Amino acid sequence: MAWVVGTGSFLGLLAVAWGLVTLRTGWILPTARRHVTRPQLHGLGALLTGASVVLQGLFYFRVLPSVSWEARFFGGNALLLAGLLLIALSQLLPIRRSRDHTNPSGV
Repeated sequence: MAWVVGTGSFLGLLAVAWGLVTLRTGWILPTARRHVTRPQLHGLGALLTGASVVLQGLFYFRVLPSVSWEARFFGGNALLLAGLLLIALSQLLPIRRSRDHTNPSGV
């Protein structure tokens, strides 16, 4: 069972790294570029999703002090669902237009 949690934690670390790169540079994986309209939301969502998985792994291996199972369950699910919601919003919200592009004449 430990290898399953370890593999999940590794994938969570990859999601955290992906989220940080997206927040820092705006770079999105090529498979998602066509769909994502707001890279910052996408990066924050990936960061929250990965953090949820990594925290669950740290609790499993007893690296962090143990809290009640309710706090782990609801806290982990809240982080995971918030991250997934932000990723969905980053793909569903329209592209933001700046004022310079909407009114080029400056009037």
